[in-house]
Amino acid sequence: MEEEERPKPKSAHVLGENLDMVSIEELHQRVTMLEAEIARLKAEIDRKTASKSAADAFFKS
Repeated sequence: MEEEERPKPKSAHVLGENLDMVSIEELHQRVTMLEAEIARLKAEIDRKTASKSAADAFFKS
């Protein structure tokens, strides 16, 4: 099967999605997944901020 013919996996959560038919357990799972993603994004921001600060300090010397 060619790459473009493969079905794309459905995202676990779509922003703004209607949640009427989503179970409480599914909502808890989505919250857990999104909290983990937020933590990952914040860690990346911290890593990039530290790298930028180090570069700024190097080039100001």
